Amino acid sequence: MSYIILSMKIGTIDIDKPVILAPMEDVTDTAFRIICKRLGADIVYTEFTSSDAIIRDSHKALDKIKITQAERPIAIQLFGGSEDSMSQAAGRAEGLEPDFIDINCGCWVKNIVAHGCGAALLKDLPRFEKIVTATVKATRLPVTVKTRLGWDTDSIIIEDVARMVEGAGAKAIAIHCRTRSQAHSGKADWQWLEKIKKAVEIPVIGNGDVATPEDVEQLFAIGCDGVMIGRGAISNPWIFCQAKHYLTTRCHLSPPTLNERINRCIEHLRLFAHHNGAPHSIISFRKYYAAYLKGIPHIHQLRQELMQLMDLNQIIDCLHEFMTQEACHVQSI
Repeated sequence: MSYIILSMKIGTIDIDKPVILAPMEDVTDTAFRIICKRLGADIVYTEFTSSDAIIRDSHKALDKIKITQAERPIAIQLFGGSEDSMSQAAGRAEGLEPDFIDINCGCWVKNIVAHGCGAALLKDLPRFEKIVTATVKATRLPVTVKTRLGWDTDSIIIEDVARMVEGAGAKAIAIHCRTRSQAHSGKADWQWLEKIKKAVEIPVIGNGDVATPEDVEQLFAIGCDGVMIGRGAISNPWIFCQAKHYLTTRCHLSPPTLNERINRCIEHLRLFAHHNGAPHSIISFRKYYAAYLKGIPHIHQLRQELMQLMDLNQIIDCLHEFMTQEACHVQSI
């Protein structure tokens, strides 16, 4: 499969074939973003954050959009249902100096949609357009949009949406290639990406069901300017370096070794505790163990122990001890 070498430009960002970490609620916090950057992600996004909460000075919302130099280039993603709240929140976000601001127009979750936010905008294009226009006018930073194909299979309007957001001043559009009604079910329909590329001149970022280096290659072959990975990065944060290596060499990287998995887990845990504080962070981090320990032999007892421990140093000692025991087990075979 062949593809044209592409450069994606958003403001001062200019990257050939960028592989991007998608914004994900309760996943793409500072620690996870830094891990993905270290593993090759070219651009990362914050968790989507309520514009209303930001302008109310919600501590939780403001924490979500804090960024560090280690994460650049980074976008702050906002969601909201009104021009006023989005423009005010964009102004607040600009003060944190992200590389660009992204508008979430694709979240399918019921309580977000019920408030006229996220994918609800796909049912009200005039309001969708006003929100994009107001956000663009409110900041000197580039503004981008992330959305879906349409509300359902009977209303796939993504080509019209892409033209509209380009006309409203957005500098790129990312498309999760499902409808709102699909949520995460079914298969992402990538065939729309080629049509969208023909409809607009701004960069088009493909998203949805990207889990392997071959998937990344296929989306670039379609013509995408960037490829965005969401759930595939949760189960395999190495996907970024694996994809970039494959695009360059046409060869697969070897899977991460036991030591690489355990050491990366410890690195992530330390970052998570540093940025989120203990002991709450110890409990919250447990959702990541499955990904780091997947496929490792003799893992059941270790996972049970990790779920019981509440002290950071004890968890790290437990992981180191397991790594040493497994090394000895291999040597004795």
